[in-house]
Amino acid sequence: MPRQIDYRSSSQYAADDVAAVMLDREYLEARLVQLGGPGAAVKEHAADEAGGRYRIRHGVDQAALPSIVSSLVTGNLIIDRTETLRREAPGRWAGEVDVRIPGTPATAAGSLRLEDTGSGSVLIVRADVTVKIPFLGGKIESVIAEQVQELLVAETAFTLEWLARDRT
Repeated sequence: MPRQIDYRSSSQYAADDVAAVMLDREYLEARLVQLGGPGAAVKEHAADEAGGRYRIRHGVDQAALPSIVSSLVTGNLIIDRTETLRREAPGRWAGEVDVRIPGTPATAAGSLRLEDTGSGSVLIVRADVTVKIPFLGGKIESVIAEQVQELLVAETAFTLEWLARDRT
């Protein structure tokens, strides 16, 4: 049974400003340098004022993997993540996220929402992690979901720092 990730973060910045950063190639490259791990890269990128789509690759050093996850792969873990974000209205964005881990039965898929609030904006990510391995799948899903939550927290912090830097 898939494990659900429900992530929510608030920001003092308008949704349109946050979306512009999330879709900026320079920002994505800088974020991956800091948080992406071995072999991290922007693999595809297309964006305009109406939205965009990008595919990024994360790497996780095998030595840093929990043993239950390292049993799935030989060498470093590769994570391919595709995200889309499209403007629904001023101050309101929606999108999808799709995650594949090549060579494993692990995937994640879900939705993104970014919208203005009275004092800034809120980002909501909801996704299901699925690992199709009898008996161990649920345990691995829990570990992956926890790791994804930690990554989202780190990415949010990076994004807020990037936005603050652009304002100074």
